[in-house]
Amino acid sequence: MSSTLQKASQLTGFNRGYLICIIATVLWSSTAVFIRYLTVNYQMPPLVLAFWRDLFLTLVLGVVFAIMNPIRLVLKTQDRKFMLFYGFVLAIFNSTWTVSVALNGAAVSTVLAYSSAAFTAILGWWLLGESLGAVKIVAVTLSFLGCIFVSGAYDPSTWQLNPVGIITGLASGIFFASYSLMGKAASDRSINPWTTLLYAFAGAAVFIFLFNLFGRILPSGVASTDFFWLGGNIVGWLVLFTLAIGPTIGGYGLYTVSLTYLPASVANIIATLEPVMTAALAYVLLAERFTLPQILGSVLIISSVIILRFSQDRLPAP
Repeated sequence: MSSTLQKASQLTGFNRGYLICIIATVLWSSTAVFIRYLTVNYQMPPLVLAFWRDLFLTLVLGVVFAIMNPIRLVLKTQDRKFMLFYGFVLAIFNSTWTVSVALNGAAVSTVLAYSSAAFTAILGWWLLGESLGAVKIVAVTLSFLGCIFVSGAYDPSTWQLNPVGIITGLASGIFFASYSLMGKAASDRSINPWTTLLYAFAGAAVFIFLFNLFGRILPSGVASTDFFWLGGNIVGWLVLFTLAIGPTIGGYGLYTVSLTYLPASVANIIATLEPVMTAALAYVLLAERFTLPQILGSVLIISSVIILRFSQDRLPAP
């Protein structure tokens, strides 16, 4: 009887984790719309945008916690170095993703970033003892193929010979995987997921500020020391602030919460739904085409998530 109750409890946790992670991915998927608006209409350097997004998130969460739940501001002494490193990993992920887009274009950079599903599965098995069975390998493969079709990277012309760009793109995938694994490690340390979010983004804001100061080594237009790029443009600042408190707090926050219920590898595979949802939003809001390959890719990614979910009914929790 106790084993039955334990399995029921595990499945309830998995169900909750899946739902939270899917909601996080829905919120994440709107990020591209905001970033596209700011980078196209205001030519805002991506790392300046990333700095303000991270800083706004830190300030908003800090004020909210100080007023409503001060305990969320408390970070144990033994966790401070861990969270500083977590912020560094987040900053590197954001930066390599940005540079990858600049060097490779959206299609290739998306595929390379979501190579993180494979990296997370392997590293999660190696470092955290998560399971790595046939079902998970199939799910990773389907999600990766789906990302290729959804992003349009199946077209050979999108893969220009660009060694630096490819290396940077793969680095973004590795650091996305590292971000997921550190989120799981934070959960194992019993750090509240919202406290984790606050301090990870606070650290990332500091590091990205420094990246902008030394941005001369990055591709042109990626970084800038003009942190007040938007000047007195109220609309631009409102869009940037909305990006921080909506898709960023909601997406990253709920993704971090989902890691308290799911293995990092499972959460990362679910996150590959993001390009599907982004394509759907672009179709609805920006009148962009939703092509047959994108539909095929969407089916592959959704299938990977469904296969992974139903496998949990038969397998013990990792």
